[in-house]
Amino acid sequence: MPRKLSRVLCILLLTCLTSPVLARESPIFDVHIHYSHDVWDKVDTTEAISRLRAAGIRHAVVSSSGDEGTRRLHAAAPDLIIPALRPYRQRGDLEHWMRDESVIPYLREKLAEYRYAAIGEFHLQGEQVDLPVVRQMVQLAREHNLILHAHADADAVIGLFDQYPRARVIWAHAGFEYASKVKQLLDIYPNLWVDLSFRREIFSTTRFLPTWDELLVEHADRFLLGIDTYTPARWRSDKIANTLAWYDRLFAALPPEIADRIRYRNARRLFADFIE
Repeated sequence: MPRKLSRVLCILLLTCLTSPVLARESPIFDVHIHYSHDVWDKVDTTEAISRLRAAGIRHAVVSSSGDEGTRRLHAAAPDLIIPALRPYRQRGDLEHWMRDESVIPYLREKLAEYRYAAIGEFHLQGEQVDLPVVRQMVQLAREHNLILHAHADADAVIGLFDQYPRARVIWAHAGFEYASKVKQLLDIYPNLWVDLSFRREIFSTTRFLPTWDELLVEHADRFLLGIDTYTPARWRSDKIANTLAWYDRLFAALPPEIADRIRYRNARRLFADFIE
């Protein structure tokens, strides 16, 4: 093969592996978007909305530190943005919010002023789940019928359900747990959903690890998609596109019906009350 032709083919192959798949079979419902204080000056509201729409995202669950970012996006695009309330007022709160007694008055004030679909994403470990601030937050979720979006280990998820058996919980990043542990909790808790953000290790090139392939098929109605724009860099258009391109490759390895559920329909059902 001539060297020039070989080089062209390599470029084309690299483009296919790193560029978004433009022709998707269904829209996207992203359950894990942040628009926090360190993003506002770099990506304004209009541009943020434009980037989400350009990526093919039909609906996005957005939370922010502090809440002003969520309110800005929701005011600009209520058809696109579904607001969630974080217990964080700034990024550093994630390490100590569960011991900060001012969190509960803050959440109460926000819940009295606005309508939210969820509390979270919040970070929590099993040994923290019974702290008074956490228990009061879970009680607020119960009172307001809010989904809990938890970046948590398995013990914390179990603890949330112990406190609130009828809770609806989204487990961020599948807890960074093995498929066997995720399956165990999905089998026990019918109101547990799992977002797959940042779980690239479960899928290599064209196929899943076998345990994950089986799990995604068995519990096809409980997995969700998330980009997780947790830093300003994650808001770059190429980062959004490349993350969704990875999801497209992941979905191509699944039966179309299951791919459609994870890409859109599962979240559409979970957040039905917030979609106009």
